[in-house]
Parts: sequence; C-alpha cells; structure tokens
Amino acid sequence: MSQGPVATLLKAASDGDQAAWDALVDRYARLVWSVVRGFRLDDAAANDVFQTVWLRLVEHVDRIREPERLPGWLSMTAKNECIRVLKRQKRQIPSDFEYDVADPTARDFADPLIDLEMIEGAMQAFEQLSPEHQQLMRLLCADPPLDYETIASIIDRPIGSIGPTRARCIAKLRAIIGEET
Repeated sequence: MSQGPVATLLKAASDGDQAAWDALVDRYARLVWSVVRGFRLDDAAANDVFQTVWLRLVEHVDRIREPERLPGWLSMTAKNECIRVLKRQKRQIPSDFEYDVADPTARDFADPLIDLEMIEGAMQAFEQLSPEHQQLMRLLCADPPLDYETIASIIDRPIGSIGPTRARCIAKLRAIIGEET
C-alpha cells in the first residue's frame, strides 16, 4: 500500500484504513521534519508541531482536492504551525514570581570542600587496610566490573571467601572513618 498513488492513499485514509495512514506518514515524515527543524524549535515544541501537522491532515483529509499537491500542503501546514508556536512563545513573558521550593540541584559553595574531605578520609582509611585487602577492594571496584570467579583467580583465593572478606573490609573502613569523625 505504501507504494500506491497519493490519491489512493488519501481515499483509503479518509475511509479509516490505518495502513494508508501509516503509508502517508512513512512517505512524508521526513518532509515534515525538515520543515519543522528549519524553525529551530526545541524538541518538545518540534514534536508537538509534527503531531499537529498530522492531526490537521486527519481533520482535512476529505477536503484535499489535489492529492498530488499533498507534499506542498504538508509543508505549508508545518510552516504555519511552527510560526503559530513561535508567536505563542513570544507572548509568554517571564514573571518575577519566585518559587519557594528549593532547587535540589543547587550546591552550597562548601560542598566541594566537604566532598574532598570525605574522599581524603576514605583514602586514608583505605591505606590502613592490608595490601591483600586493598587489592581485593580495587578488584571489586574495577571498571568494567569483574566477576567473583575472575577475582578469585587473580588473588588465588576461593570464590566463597570473597564476599565475607569484602564485608569485613567494609566494616573495617567504616570503623576507621567513624573513629576519625
């Protein structure tokens, strides 16, 4: 059906044939997108315009007298919808209203210092682990992650000992960090 003449597709679409609608959208979606993207709308507005163009076709499918001129009709409709959106955006004037909700992404100027102190404290605690435990913790934090079988072969220990040893290392790190605070 997607290879049929535009007149046939429009007639079938106006009769409710979903395959005809899909064929029209497949055939002319790139055309509509090229017009919409030319107006440099943000993604949300561009998607709205794209959908509105197809809605307009649904509303006017019975009124298209010259089906061979459908590409021009779609282009002009896309252009008009883009202009309508841009005019509406210009009318929106930001107000001086301030939200009383705190910005969850805002950081205090001291946060990087606190983060640095936490990292330094963790590194000092890590250095107090035995070399074998440091090696295990490094392997457990490797990127990309290593599976326990690979880690066990690297450190020459049984797989079943890795989890409990990891837990003891973490407990020791917590204890060391807790003593420092």
